[in-house]
Amino acid sequence: MSTMTPDSPTDAAPNKKTFLAYLMLISGLGGLLTGVDFGIIAGALLYLDKTVNVTEGELSFVVAMYSIGGFAASLVAGMCADWIGRKKMMIAGGLMFVVSIALIYTSQGFWSLVVARLLMGLAGGVLCVVVPLYMAESLPAAIRGRGTSVFQFLMTVGLLAALLIGYVFAAWHDAAVKQAAGDTAQIFAADSAAWRNMFLTAMVPGLLYTIGALFLKESPRWLFRRNRAAEAESILRRSRSEEETRLEISEMGQAAGRQTESVGIGDFISSLLQYKYVVPFIIACIVLACNQATGINSIIAFSAVIFQGAGMSDVQASQSGVILMSINCAMTLVGAALVDRLGRKILLSVGTFGIIVSLTICAFVYRQFEAKRVDIADTVAGHISVDGRELSVKVDAATLGWMDGERPAQLSVLYRYADDRGYSRQAVASAFSNAQEESGRTLIIKPMVDEKFRKLPDGTMVIEKTERDKGKLSILRAKYGPIPSPTTGWLVTCLLCLFICFYSVGPGVCVWLALTELMPTRIRATGMGIAMVLNTGVQVVLQLFFLPVVGNYGFHAMFFLWAGCTVIYFITAAFFMPETKGKTLEQIEEYFERRSRARG
Repeated sequence: MSTMTPDSPTDAAPNKKTFLAYLMLISGLGGLLTGVDFGIIAGALLYLDKTVNVTEGELSFVVAMYSIGGFAASLVAGMCADWIGRKKMMIAGGLMFVVSIALIYTSQGFWSLVVARLLMGLAGGVLCVVVPLYMAESLPAAIRGRGTSVFQFLMTVGLLAALLIGYVFAAWHDAAVKQAAGDTAQIFAADSAAWRNMFLTAMVPGLLYTIGALFLKESPRWLFRRNRAAEAESILRRSRSEEETRLEISEMGQAAGRQTESVGIGDFISSLLQYKYVVPFIIACIVLACNQATGINSIIAFSAVIFQGAGMSDVQASQSGVILMSINCAMTLVGAALVDRLGRKILLSVGTFGIIVSLTICAFVYRQFEAKRVDIADTVAGHISVDGRELSVKVDAATLGWMDGERPAQLSVLYRYADDRGYSRQAVASAFSNAQEESGRTLIIKPMVDEKFRKLPDGTMVIEKTERDKGKLSILRAKYGPIPSPTTGWLVTCLLCLFICFYSVGPGVCVWLALTELMPTRIRATGMGIAMVLNTGVQVVLQLFFLPVVGNYGFHAMFFLWAGCTVIYFITAAFFMPETKGKTLEQIEEYFERRSRARG
Protein backbone atom coordinates (compact mmCIF):
# COMPACT_ATOMS: atom_id res chain seq x y z
CA MET A 1 0.00 0.00 0.00
CA SER A 2 1.42 3.37 -0.96
CA THR A 3 1.62 6.25 1.42
CA MET A 4 1.33 9.91 0.56
CA THR A 5 2.79 12.98 2.19
CA PRO A 6 0.45 15.93 2.84
CA ASP A 7 2.01 17.85 -0.01
CA SER A 8 1.99 15.07 -2.58
CA PRO A 9 0.15 15.82 -5.83
CA THR A 10 -2.56 13.20 -5.30
CA ASP A 11 -3.42 14.40 -1.82
CA ALA A 12 -3.18 18.13 -2.59
CA ALA A 13 -5.31 18.14 -5.75
CA PRO A 14 -8.75 17.88 -4.06
CA ASN A 15 -7.82 20.70 -1.70
CA LYS A 16 -6.64 23.23 -4.29
CA LYS A 17 -10.03 24.88 -4.72
CA THR A 18 -10.48 25.07 -0.96
CA PHE A 19 -7.05 26.64 -0.52
CA LEU A 20 -7.68 29.23 -3.28
CA ALA A 21 -11.13 30.00 -1.90
CA TYR A 22 -9.57 30.64 1.50
CA LEU A 23 -7.02 33.04 0.00
CA MET A 24 -9.82 34.96 -1.72
CA LEU A 25 -11.84 35.00 1.50
CA ILE A 26 -8.98 36.65 3.39
CA SER A 27 -8.44 39.07 0.51
CA GLY A 28 -12.13 39.95 0.64
CA LEU A 29 -12.13 40.37 4.42
CA GLY A 30 -9.13 42.67 4.10
CA GLY A 31 -11.02 44.80 1.58
CA LEU A 32 -14.17 44.77 3.71
CA LEU A 33 -12.18 45.87 6.74
CA THR A 34 -10.50 48.67 4.77
CA GLY A 35 -13.84 49.97 3.50
CA VAL A 36 -15.45 49.97 6.95
CA ASP A 37 -12.26 51.46 8.39
CA PHE A 38 -12.46 54.39 5.95
CA GLY A 39 -16.20 55.06 6.09
CA ILE A 40 -17.27 54.50 9.71
CA ILE A 41 -16.27 57.98 10.93
CA ALA A 42 -18.93 59.72 8.79
CA GLY A 43 -21.89 58.56 10.88
CA ALA A 44 -20.01 58.89 14.18
CA LEU A 45 -19.30 62.59 13.59
CA LEU A 46 -22.98 63.41 14.14
CA TYR A 47 -22.69 62.54 17.85
CA LEU A 48 -19.02 62.44 18.83
CA ASP A 49 -18.53 66.13 19.62
CA LYS A 50 -21.68 66.14 21.80
CA THR A 51 -20.15 63.77 24.35
CA VAL A 52 -16.39 64.40 24.12
CA ASN A 53 -15.01 67.83 24.96
CA VAL A 54 -13.39 68.82 21.65
CA THR A 55 -13.42 72.02 19.63
CA GLU A 56 -14.25 72.08 15.92
CA GLY A 57 -10.56 72.36 15.05
CA GLU A 58 -9.70 69.41 17.27
CA LEU A 59 -12.50 67.34 15.76
CA SER A 60 -11.19 68.08 12.25
CA PHE A 61 -7.75 66.99 13.42
CA VAL A 62 -9.18 63.72 14.77
CA VAL A 63 -10.73 63.04 11.36
CA ALA A 64 -7.53 63.96 9.51
CA MET A 65 -5.40 61.65 11.68
CA TYR A 66 -6.72 58.69 9.68
CA SER A 67 -5.23 60.04 6.44
CA ILE A 68 -2.01 60.93 8.25
CA GLY A 69 -1.76 57.38 9.59
CA GLY A 70 -2.48 55.94 6.14
CA PHE A 71 0.17 58.18 4.61
CA ALA A 72 2.76 57.07 7.18
CA ALA A 73 1.89 53.40 6.71
CA SER A 74 2.27 53.71 2.95
CA LEU A 75 5.87 54.86 3.47
CA VAL A 76 6.97 51.89 5.56
CA ALA A 77 4.50 49.03 5.01
CA GLY A 78 6.27 47.71 1.91
CA MET A 79 9.72 47.78 3.49
CA CYS A 80 8.41 46.11 6.66
CA ALA A 81 6.75 43.42 4.52
CA ASP A 82 10.15 42.77 2.91
CA TRP A 83 11.76 42.59 6.34
CA ILE A 84 9.40 40.41 8.42
CA GLY A 85 7.21 38.89 5.71
CA ARG A 86 3.82 39.50 4.10
CA LYS A 87 1.82 37.32 6.49
CA LYS A 88 3.12 38.98 9.66
CA MET A 89 2.39 42.44 8.29
CA MET A 90 -1.15 41.36 7.35
CA ILE A 91 -1.69 40.14 10.91
CA ALA A 92 -0.17 43.35 12.29
CA GLY A 93 -2.62 45.43 10.23
CA GLY A 94 -5.59 43.51 11.62
CA LEU A 95 -4.33 43.75 15.21
CA MET A 96 -3.78 47.50 14.90
CA PHE A 97 -7.36 47.91 13.69
CA VAL A 98 -8.81 45.86 16.57
CA VAL A 99 -6.76 47.79 19.15
CA SER A 100 -7.76 51.13 17.57
CA ILE A 101 -11.45 50.23 17.87
CA ALA A 102 -11.00 49.31 21.55
CA LEU A 103 -9.23 52.64 22.17
CA ILE A 104 -11.95 54.63 20.40
CA TYR A 105 -14.74 52.83 22.23
CA THR A 106 -13.21 53.70 25.61
CA SER A 107 -12.01 57.21 24.65
CA GLN A 108 -12.96 60.05 26.97
CA GLY A 109 -10.90 62.89 25.56
CA PHE A 110 -9.14 64.45 22.58
CA TRP A 111 -5.71 62.81 22.78
CA SER A 112 -7.00 59.27 23.18
CA LEU A 113 -9.10 59.82 20.04
CA VAL A 114 -6.07 61.16 18.18
CA VAL A 115 -3.96 58.11 19.06
CA ALA A 116 -6.78 55.72 18.17
CA ARG A 117 -7.48 57.37 14.81
CA LEU A 118 -3.76 57.40 13.98
CA LEU A 119 -3.57 53.68 14.72
CA MET A 120 -6.70 53.08 12.62
CA GLY A 121 -5.12 54.97 9.70
CA LEU A 122 -1.92 52.93 10.05
CA ALA A 123 -4.01 49.75 9.89
CA GLY A 124 -5.81 50.91 6.74
CA GLY A 125 -2.54 51.88 5.05
CA VAL A 126 -0.90 48.55 5.87
CA LEU A 127 -3.86 46.56 4.54
CA CYS A 128 -4.02 48.53 1.27
CA VAL A 129 -0.34 47.79 0.58
CA VAL A 130 0.22 44.29 1.93
CA VAL A 131 -3.01 42.40 1.15
CA PRO A 132 -2.87 43.04 -2.65
CA LEU A 133 0.89 42.37 -2.54
CA TYR A 134 0.37 39.00 -0.82
CA MET A 135 -2.42 37.97 -3.19
CA ALA A 136 -0.43 38.88 -6.30
CA GLU A 137 2.49 36.76 -5.10
CA SER A 138 0.37 33.81 -3.95
CA LEU A 139 -2.43 33.34 -6.50
CA PRO A 140 -1.95 31.53 -9.86
CA ALA A 141 -1.73 33.81 -12.91
CA ALA A 142 -5.03 32.49 -14.33
CA ILE A 143 -7.11 33.81 -11.42
CA ARG A 144 -4.87 36.53 -10.01
CA GLY A 145 -7.14 39.22 -11.47
CA ARG A 146 -10.30 37.81 -9.89
CA GLY A 147 -8.58 37.09 -6.59
CA THR A 148 -7.09 40.54 -6.21
CA SER A 149 -10.25 42.31 -7.40
CA VAL A 150 -12.17 40.61 -4.58
CA PHE A 151 -10.24 43.01 -2.31
CA GLN A 152 -11.61 46.01 -4.22
CA PHE A 153 -15.15 44.61 -4.38
CA LEU A 154 -15.37 43.96 -0.65
CA MET A 155 -13.87 47.39 -0.01
CA THR A 156 -16.89 48.93 -1.76
CA VAL A 157 -19.14 46.64 0.28
CA GLY A 158 -17.34 47.89 3.40
CA LEU A 159 -18.05 51.50 2.45
CA LEU A 160 -21.73 50.66 1.96
CA ALA A 161 -21.75 48.69 5.23
CA ALA A 162 -20.30 51.69 7.09
CA LEU A 163 -23.08 53.85 5.61
CA LEU A 164 -25.72 51.34 6.72
CA ILE A 165 -24.20 51.00 10.20
CA GLY A 166 -24.43 54.76 10.59
CA TYR A 167 -28.03 54.74 9.36
CA VAL A 168 -29.08 51.95 11.76
CA PHE A 169 -27.58 53.62 14.82
CA ALA A 170 -28.90 57.03 13.77
CA ALA A 171 -32.43 55.56 13.71
CA TRP A 172 -31.80 53.89 17.08
CA HIS A 173 -30.51 57.20 18.47
CA ASP A 174 -33.58 59.12 17.29
CA ALA A 175 -35.84 56.59 19.00
CA ALA A 176 -33.80 56.81 22.22
CA VAL A 177 -33.94 60.62 22.21
CA LYS A 178 -37.73 60.57 21.79
CA GLN A 179 -38.01 58.10 24.66
CA ALA A 180 -35.80 60.34 26.82
CA ALA A 181 -38.50 63.06 26.65
CA GLY A 182 -36.03 65.88 27.28
CA ASP A 183 -33.97 64.14 29.99
CA THR A 184 -30.45 65.51 29.32
CA ALA A 185 -28.70 62.59 31.01
CA GLN A 186 -30.52 60.05 28.83
CA ILE A 187 -29.91 62.12 25.70
CA PHE A 188 -26.21 62.31 26.55
CA ALA A 189 -26.12 58.53 27.05
CA ALA A 190 -27.86 58.00 23.68
CA ASP A 191 -25.36 60.29 21.93
CA SER A 192 -22.42 58.49 23.51
CA ALA A 193 -23.78 55.00 22.83
CA ALA A 194 -24.54 55.84 19.18
CA TRP A 195 -21.01 56.68 18.04
CA ARG A 196 -19.27 54.18 20.33
CA ASN A 197 -21.45 51.30 19.13
CA MET A 198 -20.86 52.26 15.50
CA PHE A 199 -17.14 51.69 16.01
CA LEU A 200 -17.70 48.59 18.14
CA THR A 201 -19.76 47.02 15.33
CA ALA A 202 -16.83 47.66 12.98
CA MET A 203 -14.67 45.41 15.15
CA VAL A 204 -16.48 42.31 13.82
CA PRO A 205 -14.80 42.27 10.36
CA GLY A 206 -11.53 43.20 12.07
CA LEU A 207 -11.61 40.13 14.29
CA LEU A 208 -12.67 37.84 11.43
CA TYR A 209 -9.86 39.09 9.20
CA THR A 210 -7.18 38.90 11.90
CA ILE A 211 -8.12 35.36 12.96
CA GLY A 212 -8.25 34.27 9.31
CA ALA A 213 -4.83 35.76 8.56
CA LEU A 214 -3.27 33.66 11.35
CA PHE A 215 -3.90 30.50 9.29
CA LEU A 216 -2.39 31.79 6.03
CA LYS A 217 0.83 30.47 4.55
CA GLU A 218 3.62 32.92 3.82
CA SER A 219 4.06 34.29 0.28
CA PRO A 220 6.03 31.70 -1.75
CA ARG A 221 8.00 34.41 -3.54
CA TRP A 222 9.05 36.01 -0.27
CA LEU A 223 10.14 32.59 1.01
CA PHE A 224 12.09 31.85 -2.18
CA ARG A 225 14.02 35.12 -1.89
CA ARG A 226 14.88 34.12 1.70
CA ASN A 227 16.51 30.90 0.42
CA ARG A 228 13.58 28.79 1.61
CA ALA A 229 12.81 27.26 -1.77
CA ALA A 230 11.47 23.99 -0.35
CA GLU A 231 8.81 25.83 1.67
CA ALA A 232 7.93 28.00 -1.32
CA GLU A 233 7.53 24.93 -3.54
CA SER A 234 5.36 23.18 -0.94
CA ILE A 235 3.01 26.20 -0.73
CA LEU A 236 2.80 26.52 -4.52
CA ARG A 237 1.68 22.88 -4.78
CA ARG A 238 -1.38 23.72 -2.69
CA SER A 239 -2.82 25.76 -5.59
CA ARG A 240 -0.87 24.67 -8.70
CA SER A 241 -0.30 21.53 -10.68
CA GLU A 242 3.12 19.90 -10.60
CA GLU A 243 3.95 21.39 -13.99
CA GLU A 244 2.87 24.90 -12.95
CA THR A 245 4.83 24.60 -9.70
CA ARG A 246 8.03 23.57 -11.49
CA LEU A 247 7.59 26.37 -14.04
CA GLU A 248 7.14 29.10 -11.40
CA ILE A 249 10.02 27.81 -9.27
CA SER A 250 12.20 27.80 -12.37
CA GLU A 251 11.16 31.34 -13.27
CA MET A 252 11.86 32.50 -9.72
CA GLY A 253 15.31 31.00 -9.93
CA GLN A 254 16.00 32.68 -13.29
CA ALA A 255 14.76 36.00 -11.94
CA ALA A 256 16.96 35.60 -8.86
CA GLY A 257 19.94 34.94 -11.11
CA ARG A 258 19.38 38.26 -12.88
CA GLN A 259 19.16 40.35 -9.74
CA THR A 260 20.13 40.64 -6.13
CA GLU A 261 17.65 41.07 -3.32
CA SER A 262 16.73 44.61 -2.41
CA VAL A 263 17.58 45.25 1.23
CA GLY A 264 16.99 48.96 1.62
CA ILE A 265 15.99 52.27 0.13
CA GLY A 266 19.51 52.73 -1.29
CA ASP A 267 19.18 49.55 -3.36
CA PHE A 268 15.73 50.68 -4.45
CA ILE A 269 17.05 54.04 -5.69
CA SER A 270 19.95 52.40 -7.50
CA SER A 271 17.51 50.01 -9.19
CA LEU A 272 15.55 52.94 -10.60
CA LEU A 273 18.60 53.92 -12.62
CA GLN A 274 17.84 50.93 -14.84
CA TYR A 275 15.19 51.04 -17.58
CA LYS A 276 13.68 47.66 -16.67
CA TYR A 277 12.82 48.99 -13.21
CA VAL A 278 12.09 52.67 -13.69
CA VAL A 279 9.54 52.27 -16.54
CA PRO A 280 7.15 49.88 -14.75
CA PHE A 281 7.62 51.89 -11.55
CA ILE A 282 6.62 55.16 -13.28
CA ILE A 283 3.62 53.53 -15.01
CA ALA A 284 2.41 52.10 -11.69
CA CYS A 285 2.86 55.46 -9.92
CA ILE A 286 0.92 57.32 -12.64
CA VAL A 287 -1.88 54.76 -12.44
CA LEU A 288 -2.10 55.04 -8.64
CA ALA A 289 -1.95 58.84 -8.56
CA CYS A 290 -4.42 59.30 -11.42
CA ASN A 291 -6.74 56.74 -9.87
CA GLN A 292 -7.38 59.19 -7.03
CA ALA A 293 -7.33 62.14 -9.44
CA THR A 294 -10.46 60.76 -11.13
CA GLY A 295 -12.18 62.21 -8.04
CA ILE A 296 -13.55 58.87 -6.86
CA ASN A 297 -12.98 59.31 -3.12
CA SER A 298 -13.92 63.00 -3.19
CA ILE A 299 -17.17 62.18 -5.00
CA ILE A 300 -17.97 59.48 -2.42
CA ALA A 301 -17.02 61.65 0.58
CA PHE A 302 -18.84 64.77 -0.66
CA SER A 303 -21.68 63.07 -2.54
CA ALA A 304 -24.39 64.74 -0.44
CA VAL A 305 -22.82 68.17 -1.02
CA ILE A 306 -22.49 67.50 -4.76
CA PHE A 307 -26.12 66.44 -5.11
CA GLN A 308 -27.36 69.36 -3.01
CA GLY A 309 -25.38 71.67 -5.27
CA ALA A 310 -27.34 70.26 -8.20
CA GLY A 311 -30.69 71.27 -6.66
CA MET A 312 -31.62 68.22 -4.57
CA SER A 313 -33.08 68.25 -1.07
CA ASP A 314 -31.26 66.63 1.88
CA VAL A 315 -33.37 63.47 1.63
CA GLN A 316 -32.92 63.22 -2.15
CA ALA A 317 -29.17 63.75 -1.78
CA SER A 318 -28.97 60.92 0.77
CA GLN A 319 -30.98 58.63 -1.50
CA SER A 320 -28.69 59.40 -4.43
CA GLY A 321 -25.64 58.64 -2.27
CA VAL A 322 -27.00 55.19 -1.39
CA ILE A 323 -27.83 54.54 -5.07
CA LEU A 324 -24.28 55.51 -6.01
CA MET A 325 -22.65 53.16 -3.50
CA SER A 326 -24.98 50.29 -4.39
CA ILE A 327 -24.07 50.62 -8.07
CA ASN A 328 -20.41 50.77 -7.05
CA CYS A 329 -20.74 47.37 -5.34
CA ALA A 330 -22.67 45.75 -8.21
CA MET A 331 -20.39 46.99 -11.00
CA THR A 332 -17.23 46.08 -9.09
CA LEU A 333 -18.53 42.51 -9.10
CA VAL A 334 -19.02 42.75 -12.88
CA GLY A 335 -15.47 44.08 -13.27
CA ALA A 336 -14.11 41.22 -11.16
CA ALA A 337 -15.79 38.74 -13.52
CA LEU A 338 -14.35 40.43 -16.62
CA VAL A 339 -10.81 41.25 -15.55
CA ASP A 340 -9.35 37.80 -16.30
CA ARG A 341 -11.37 37.46 -19.52
CA LEU A 342 -10.92 40.79 -21.26
CA GLY A 343 -7.67 41.83 -19.58
CA ARG A 344 -6.43 44.78 -17.55
CA LYS A 345 -5.42 47.03 -20.43
CA ILE A 346 -8.78 47.05 -22.23
CA LEU A 347 -10.78 47.51 -19.01
CA LEU A 348 -8.58 50.42 -17.92
CA SER A 349 -8.76 52.02 -21.36
CA VAL A 350 -12.55 51.72 -21.70
CA GLY A 351 -13.10 52.66 -18.05
CA THR A 352 -10.98 55.81 -18.12
CA PHE A 353 -12.49 56.94 -21.44
CA GLY A 354 -15.99 56.56 -19.98
CA ILE A 355 -14.93 58.49 -16.88
CA ILE A 356 -13.67 61.38 -19.03
CA VAL A 357 -16.97 61.57 -20.92
CA SER A 358 -19.22 61.41 -17.82
CA LEU A 359 -17.14 63.93 -15.83
CA THR A 360 -16.95 66.37 -18.73
CA ILE A 361 -20.72 66.30 -19.34
CA CYS A 362 -21.31 66.71 -15.60
CA ALA A 363 -19.00 69.75 -15.56
CA PHE A 364 -20.98 71.42 -18.38
CA VAL A 365 -24.27 70.70 -16.56
CA TYR A 366 -23.02 72.52 -13.47
CA ARG A 367 -21.49 75.33 -15.48
CA GLN A 368 -24.84 76.19 -17.07
CA PHE A 369 -26.17 77.67 -13.83
CA GLU A 370 -22.94 78.32 -11.89
CA ALA A 371 -21.67 80.70 -14.57
CA LYS A 372 -24.64 82.99 -13.78
CA ARG A 373 -23.67 83.40 -10.13
CA VAL A 374 -22.14 86.70 -9.07
CA ASP A 375 -20.10 87.74 -6.04
CA ILE A 376 -21.97 90.43 -4.08
CA ALA A 377 -19.83 90.47 -0.94
CA ASP A 378 -19.80 94.29 -0.79
CA THR A 379 -23.61 94.43 -0.98
CA VAL A 380 -24.04 91.82 1.73
CA ALA A 381 -21.43 93.47 3.96
CA GLY A 382 -23.61 96.60 3.89
CA HIS A 383 -26.30 94.70 5.80
CA ILE A 384 -24.13 93.92 8.84
CA SER A 385 -25.51 95.49 12.02
CA VAL A 386 -24.04 98.63 13.52
CA ASP A 387 -22.14 96.75 16.23
CA GLY A 388 -20.69 94.40 13.61
CA ARG A 389 -22.12 91.28 15.26
CA GLU A 390 -25.17 90.39 13.18
CA LEU A 391 -26.04 90.10 9.49
CA SER A 392 -29.60 90.35 8.24
CA VAL A 393 -30.18 90.42 4.49
CA LYS A 394 -33.28 89.59 2.45
CA VAL A 395 -32.76 87.22 -0.47
CA ASP A 396 -34.75 88.67 -3.35
CA ALA A 397 -34.16 90.51 -6.59
CA ALA A 398 -35.14 93.90 -5.18
CA THR A 399 -32.61 93.74 -2.32
CA LEU A 400 -29.70 92.10 -4.12
CA GLY A 401 -30.28 93.45 -7.61
CA TRP A 402 -30.17 90.18 -9.49
CA MET A 403 -31.67 90.86 -12.89
CA ASP A 404 -33.79 87.70 -13.20
CA GLY A 405 -36.26 87.99 -10.34
CA GLU A 406 -38.64 85.40 -11.77
CA ARG A 407 -36.49 82.37 -10.93
CA PRO A 408 -35.61 80.83 -7.53
CA ALA A 409 -32.21 82.00 -6.30
CA GLN A 410 -29.69 81.21 -3.60
CA LEU A 411 -27.37 83.41 -1.55
CA SER A 412 -24.34 81.57 -0.12
CA VAL A 413 -22.17 83.54 2.31
CA LEU A 414 -18.73 82.63 3.65
CA TYR A 415 -18.18 84.64 6.80
CA ARG A 416 -15.75 84.88 9.69
CA TYR A 417 -16.69 85.70 13.25
CA ALA A 418 -13.87 86.69 15.62
CA ASP A 419 -14.31 87.59 19.28
CA ASP A 420 -12.13 89.44 21.75
CA ARG A 421 -10.74 86.20 23.20
CA GLY A 422 -9.07 85.19 19.96
CA TYR A 423 -11.80 82.76 18.90
CA SER A 424 -12.25 82.80 15.13
CA ARG A 425 -14.63 80.71 13.06
CA GLN A 426 -15.31 80.51 9.34
CA ALA A 427 -18.60 79.08 8.17
CA VAL A 428 -21.02 79.06 5.27
CA ALA A 429 -24.64 80.18 5.55
CA SER A 430 -27.25 79.98 2.80
CA ALA A 431 -30.70 81.40 2.13
CA PHE A 432 -33.10 80.81 -0.75
CA SER A 433 -35.80 82.77 -2.51
CA ASN A 434 -38.70 81.21 -4.34
CA ALA A 435 -40.23 82.73 -7.46
CA GLN A 436 -43.67 82.36 -5.85
CA GLU A 437 -42.62 84.24 -2.71
CA GLU A 438 -42.75 87.96 -3.38
CA SER A 439 -41.00 88.84 -0.14
CA GLY A 440 -38.15 86.36 -0.55
CA ARG A 441 -36.35 85.01 2.54
CA THR A 442 -34.06 86.62 5.08
CA LEU A 443 -30.59 85.32 5.98
CA ILE A 444 -29.61 86.03 9.58
CA ILE A 445 -26.17 85.30 11.05
CA LYS A 446 -25.72 85.80 14.81
CA PRO A 447 -22.80 85.30 17.21
CA MET A 448 -22.10 81.62 17.89
CA VAL A 449 -23.35 79.95 21.04
CA ASP A 450 -21.32 77.08 22.52
CA GLU A 451 -23.40 74.24 23.98
CA LYS A 452 -21.64 71.38 25.75
CA PHE A 453 -22.70 68.61 28.10
CA ARG A 454 -20.66 68.27 31.28
CA LYS A 455 -20.81 65.59 33.97
CA LEU A 456 -20.76 66.86 37.57
CA PRO A 457 -18.96 64.90 40.33
CA ASP A 458 -22.29 63.46 41.48
CA GLY A 459 -22.95 62.11 37.97
CA THR A 460 -25.53 64.74 37.00
CA MET A 461 -25.40 65.93 33.37
CA VAL A 462 -25.68 69.69 32.84
CA ILE A 463 -25.66 71.86 29.70
CA GLU A 464 -23.19 74.74 29.62
CA LYS A 465 -23.90 77.63 27.26
CA THR A 466 -21.43 80.37 26.47
CA GLU A 467 -22.54 83.21 24.21
CA ARG A 468 -19.78 84.99 22.41
CA ASP A 469 -21.07 88.46 23.10
CA LYS A 470 -18.19 90.50 21.76
CA GLY A 471 -16.67 90.28 18.35
CA LYS A 472 -16.85 91.21 14.71
CA LEU A 473 -18.52 89.65 11.70
CA SER A 474 -16.81 89.94 8.29
CA ILE A 475 -17.90 88.71 4.86
CA LEU A 476 -15.29 86.75 2.90
CA ARG A 477 -17.48 85.70 -0.03
CA ALA A 478 -21.11 86.06 -1.05
CA LYS A 479 -22.35 84.29 -4.18
CA TYR A 480 -25.86 84.95 -5.52
CA GLY A 481 -27.44 83.16 -8.47
CA PRO A 482 -30.07 80.77 -9.81
CA ILE A 483 -30.95 77.44 -8.22
CA PRO A 484 -30.92 74.42 -10.53
CA SER A 485 -34.17 72.53 -10.95
CA PRO A 486 -34.73 69.06 -9.37
CA THR A 487 -34.42 67.64 -12.90
CA THR A 488 -30.81 68.86 -12.94
CA GLY A 489 -30.16 66.95 -9.73
CA TRP A 490 -31.40 63.68 -11.19
CA LEU A 491 -29.41 64.32 -14.38
CA VAL A 492 -26.26 64.72 -12.27
CA THR A 493 -27.21 61.52 -10.40
CA CYS A 494 -27.43 59.61 -13.70
CA LEU A 495 -24.10 61.00 -14.88
CA LEU A 496 -22.36 60.10 -11.61
CA CYS A 497 -23.90 56.62 -11.75
CA LEU A 498 -22.41 56.33 -15.25
CA PHE A 499 -19.10 57.56 -13.83
CA ILE A 500 -19.18 54.96 -11.03
CA CYS A 501 -20.00 52.19 -13.55
CA PHE A 502 -16.97 52.99 -15.70
CA TYR A 503 -14.76 53.43 -12.63
CA SER A 504 -15.85 50.18 -10.97
CA VAL A 505 -15.41 48.05 -14.09
CA GLY A 506 -12.09 49.66 -15.08
CA PRO A 507 -9.83 51.41 -12.55
CA GLY A 508 -11.75 50.02 -9.57
CA VAL A 509 -10.78 46.40 -10.20
CA CYS A 510 -7.53 46.98 -12.10
CA VAL A 511 -5.70 49.51 -9.95
CA TRP A 512 -4.42 47.05 -7.36
CA LEU A 513 -3.51 44.56 -10.09
CA ALA A 514 -1.58 47.20 -12.00
CA LEU A 515 0.33 48.11 -8.86
CA THR A 516 1.29 44.56 -7.89
CA GLU A 517 1.82 43.12 -11.38
CA LEU A 518 3.88 45.92 -12.92
CA MET A 519 6.36 46.31 -10.05
CA PRO A 520 9.38 44.00 -10.56
CA THR A 521 10.19 41.64 -7.69
CA ARG A 522 13.31 43.54 -6.64
CA ILE A 523 11.41 46.79 -6.01
CA ARG A 524 7.85 45.52 -5.53
CA ALA A 525 7.31 46.06 -1.81
CA THR A 526 9.14 49.40 -1.54
CA GLY A 527 7.73 50.58 -4.89
CA MET A 528 4.19 49.76 -3.81
CA GLY A 529 4.69 51.78 -0.65
CA ILE A 530 5.88 54.82 -2.60
CA ALA A 531 3.04 54.50 -5.12
CA MET A 532 0.56 54.31 -2.24
CA VAL A 533 2.09 57.48 -0.77
CA LEU A 534 1.31 59.24 -4.07
CA ASN A 535 -2.18 57.77 -4.05
CA THR A 536 -2.87 58.92 -0.49
CA GLY A 537 -1.23 62.31 -1.09
CA VAL A 538 -3.45 63.05 -4.09
CA GLN A 539 -6.50 61.99 -2.08
CA VAL A 540 -5.64 64.32 0.83
CA VAL A 541 -4.91 67.28 -1.46
CA LEU A 542 -8.15 66.88 -3.43
CA GLN A 543 -10.26 66.60 -0.29
CA LEU A 544 -8.54 69.59 1.33
CA PHE A 545 -9.16 71.82 -1.68
CA PHE A 546 -12.59 70.51 -2.71
CA LEU A 547 -14.77 72.88 -0.67
CA PRO A 548 -12.62 76.01 -1.22
CA VAL A 549 -12.51 75.41 -4.99
CA VAL A 550 -16.25 74.73 -5.15
CA GLY A 551 -16.98 77.81 -3.08
CA ASN A 552 -14.87 80.12 -5.24
CA TYR A 553 -15.24 78.63 -8.71
CA GLY A 554 -18.13 76.15 -8.59
CA PHE A 555 -18.50 72.37 -8.87
CA HIS A 556 -17.75 72.49 -12.59
CA ALA A 557 -14.14 73.49 -11.85
CA MET A 558 -13.52 70.28 -9.89
CA PHE A 559 -15.22 68.11 -12.52
CA PHE A 560 -13.09 69.65 -15.28
CA LEU A 561 -9.97 69.09 -13.14
CA TRP A 562 -10.84 65.42 -12.54
CA ALA A 563 -11.59 64.89 -16.25
CA GLY A 564 -8.24 66.45 -17.23
CA CYS A 565 -6.31 64.19 -14.85
CA THR A 566 -8.17 61.15 -16.21
CA VAL A 567 -6.96 62.03 -19.74
CA ILE A 568 -3.41 61.34 -18.48
CA TYR A 569 -4.70 58.09 -16.98
CA PHE A 570 -6.26 57.03 -20.30
CA ILE A 571 -3.11 57.79 -22.33
CA THR A 572 -0.96 55.80 -19.88
CA ALA A 573 -3.31 52.78 -19.91
CA ALA A 574 -3.98 52.75 -23.66
CA PHE A 575 -0.48 53.44 -25.02
CA PHE A 576 2.17 52.63 -22.39
CA MET A 577 0.84 49.87 -20.16
CA PRO A 578 1.40 46.25 -21.31
CA GLU A 579 -1.31 43.61 -21.03
CA THR A 580 -0.59 41.36 -18.04
CA LYS A 581 -3.55 38.97 -18.24
CA GLY A 582 -2.56 35.31 -17.77
CA LYS A 583 1.15 36.07 -17.26
CA THR A 584 3.19 35.15 -14.20
CA LEU A 585 4.93 37.98 -12.35
CA GLU A 586 8.26 36.76 -13.71
CA GLN A 587 6.97 36.84 -17.32
CA ILE A 588 5.80 40.43 -16.84
CA GLU A 589 9.20 41.32 -15.48
CA GLU A 590 10.86 39.62 -18.43
CA TYR A 591 8.82 41.84 -20.78
CA PHE A 592 10.50 44.96 -19.40
CA GLU A 593 13.84 43.14 -19.34
CA ARG A 594 13.54 42.50 -23.11
CA ARG A 595 12.57 46.13 -23.69
CA SER A 596 15.63 47.17 -21.72
CA ARG A 597 17.93 44.95 -23.78
CA ALA A 598 16.36 46.21 -27.00
CA ARG A 599 17.07 49.82 -26.01
CA GLY A 600 20.59 48.84 -25.08
